[in-house]
Amino acid sequence: MTSEFSVNMNEYLPLRDVVFNTLRQAILKGELKPGERLMEIALAERLGVSRTPIREAMRKLELEGLVVMIPRRGAQVANITEKDLNDVLEVRIALENVAIEKACKNMSQEDMSRLWLAAKEFEHTIAEGNLVKLAQADVAFHEIIYQASDNKRLIQVLNNMREQIYRYRVEYLKESETRAVLVREHEELTKAIKDRDVKRAQQLSFQHIENQRKAIMRSIETENAEREKREKEKTKSHHK
Repeated sequence: MTSEFSVNMNEYLPLRDVVFNTLRQAILKGELKPGERLMEIALAERLGVSRTPIREAMRKLELEGLVVMIPRRGAQVANITEKDLNDVLEVRIALENVAIEKACKNMSQEDMSRLWLAAKEFEHTIAEGNLVKLAQADVAFHEIIYQASDNKRLIQVLNNMREQIYRYRVEYLKESETRAVLVREHEELTKAIKDRDVKRAQQLSFQHIENQRKAIMRSIETENAEREKREKEKTKSHHK
């Protein structure tokens, strides 16, 4: 386990929740890679805690689908399959349609200005070349639309859906063509919402998510090919 991450203590949270949040973020941000084994002792030593909160965190992460338990091997970071990805994005498209419809109705002039500024902020962040910051700028843009829906439950579920594929966001933002397309999509979506054109905005949102799905699938396929190559090399070295 070579990933770099550390525990962020929070005096208001029980230790088990702090450990859970730390491991969850490490998985979502790709600091703990898909398929990587999670050794209780190594994690406990790294985070400076006992094995009990690690074990409790593993159970919760398994319920979220971020960790899988393999017989005789223990816990490992779950791989995202094409089916998993399609399931998550199918639900996200349906929920975004609701959020966009409400945003078109509710958005004030001030909200519209914030949305336009967020679209421009994303464009400016591209020049910095910081992919994590770029992913955050993309999240900030969509968050303004979600907040305008004025539905706490909807916002909560949408953010959860988005987090489930966060670990692949940075990967697909590596493609310069993807970044250019996102800039255009943000601008077009902002204009459609400003015009209160629900159908157009929903259509643009669908295309936005579909482009994301294709880019993430390319990333998953590359990862799978690299994993298979490593496994073959490992098998060869064992037979020597």
